[in-house]
Amino acid sequence: QVQLVESGGGLVQAGGSLRLSCAASGRTFSSYAMGWFRQAPGKEREFVAGINWSGGSGYYADSVKGRFTISSDNAKKTVYLQMNSLKPEDTAVYYCNAQYSIRTIMTGTLGGSWGQGTQVTVSS
Repeated sequence: QVQLVESGGGLVQAGGSLRLSCAASGRTFSSYAMGWFRQAPGKEREFVAGINWSGGSGYYADSVKGRFTISSDNAKKTVYLQMNSLKPEDTAVYYCNAQYSIRTIMTGTLGGSWGQGTQVTVSS
């Protein structure tokens, strides 16, 4: 099992930036792939971005490509989501997720371990 704690959400104006952090703990955290999902009011939880702890390129939903960047710091056991050029439609609760496969994260499968979520609100 891996435990996840998110931080960094808040209120920002359209066009602004935020950086979310997800601190992981547990003996086997490096065995997991990591992802960010979000859930807006009245909508289903959706995939935003994913990355393997081994590094490499991130994977992104089309709606955030070119604006969001996922990265990881293995020494700190932390995954980040840098969000730039934010839009009102990015408003949602953002969740950190750990699953065994980056492929299941990318397909939006709602499994594995979850953080408690952090609210991101983008005003117009």
